[in-house]
Amino acid sequence: MIESAEQGSSRRTLASSMYEQLRDDILVGALGPEAKLNIRELCERFSVGLSPIREALSRLSAERLVQQTDNRGFTVMPVSVAELLDLTQARCWLNETGLRQSIQRGGAAWEEAVLLNFHRLSRTPRCSGGDPAERSPAWEAAHRAFHRSLVEGCGSHWLVDLCERLFEAAERYRHLARIAGVTRGSAEDEHKEIMQAAIDRKADEAVNLLNMHFLRTAELVQKVIGKGTHSYSLIDASGPGAKPRRRRADISRNPN
Repeated sequence: MIESAEQGSSRRTLASSMYEQLRDDILVGALGPEAKLNIRELCERFSVGLSPIREALSRLSAERLVQQTDNRGFTVMPVSVAELLDLTQARCWLNETGLRQSIQRGGAAWEEAVLLNFHRLSRTPRCSGGDPAERSPAWEAAHRAFHRSLVEGCGSHWLVDLCERLFEAAERYRHLARIAGVTRGSAEDEHKEIMQAAIDRKADEAVNLLNMHFLRTAELVQKVIGKGTHSYSLIDASGPGAKPRRRRADISRNPN
């Protein structure tokens, strides 16, 4: 049977909707690491056919949020300290380039965007109802917009999009710490310091503050996902434009 244009459009719309809902569930921790994704159960949950679910899972697999094995079918991608360190280092390298270029090339409109997004972030409660484990979608949106604005003056859409993709991957790890009730209270001050250094055009200071911001979050997450302790050399996050900085930290080793 040949699929009509209208039927094809409807299927793609359903697949996109399923993709967005499943992706959000994975990123915020509603679907935890290694959770089994039974296709028929998902069809019943969302009241859709097999094709939209399969298409959604294929897209999530391409983003490394879902994996498929012969024995288990589809599962949410596991987490590990090794991947967290790799992700954090990549964030430091790419965001350094984006931030340095934004400071060099960004004009008044870029400065205004950084200031405005910081103001919105600072005025938005980080959690709902005063419970650190309860997520605040409004704060998450403001947080994402602030970090994007820091690199958005770099002049490269590719770099901005890559930084945002890494931000989303890191959010998945941050939410695991949130769900476990592990938080830190200094993030708001860190955002202010990063913003001020950026608009003051102090590139080395702004990059160092941003890198340390990423590293502190990574250290927090390690308390949740790791088991057993091992002393790792955390990350050389200095990148090509600053003096190398090595730090030592007690990082939990994931046994998997």
